[in-house]
Amino acid sequence: MTVTAADLGRALESVDRALRPTVTQDWTRKAGELDWDCRQTAEHVGDVLMSYAAQVVSRPQDHYVRFLAKADEGATPQELLELALTGARLLKAAVSTSAEDVRAYHPTGKADPEGFAAMGCAELLLHGEDLATGLNTRLDPPREVCANVVARLFPGEAPASDPWDGLRWRAGRIALPGRSRQTEWKWQGAPLGDEASRSVNGVCL
Repeated sequence: MTVTAADLGRALESVDRALRPTVTQDWTRKAGELDWDCRQTAEHVGDVLMSYAAQVVSRPQDHYVRFLAKADEGATPQELLELALTGARLLKAAVSTSAEDVRAYHPTGKADPEGFAAMGCAELLLHGEDLATGLNTRLDPPREVCANVVARLFPGEAPASDPWDGLRWRAGRIALPGRSRQTEWKWQGAPLGDEASRSVNGVCL
């Protein structure tokens, strides 16, 4: 696989490293340019990565496994970070124990474990940056992981020499020299050539 469970592990380590020092701060701050605050963003990351893990192990063909992961009302910033990273660890375990021919529902097409791993890395890193920005710190993700994610989710010519810039540009987060910020974008959840993916513009799912 181009994107592996090990990539998920490296992505979560970079997010943990960036955000661990911020757990004494106020996580009701706005998360970057999102409408969510940091608490809601951490909940979203934990929920969506647990949802991806559930898809990989349960393999529904036409729906998401029906649940919502939320933090307790009194959860501390440290516990919110734990929730987000737990989602990543569960997805990592699901991907590492699944055969490559597994397929499960996603709005962008029936994804394989590699696709869910790539989408999980993207969610973790992009929203990790939202959290880092809101908490006045910086995320510095592993560039090889970013390159693998871009190659899997956004097939075609790499848009930037820095894969992290490339991922952020592909996901409508930044402009690049000579390339304006994208207002509509989609990623490829289904394996290339497996089936046509359905467009999902401007959102991470």
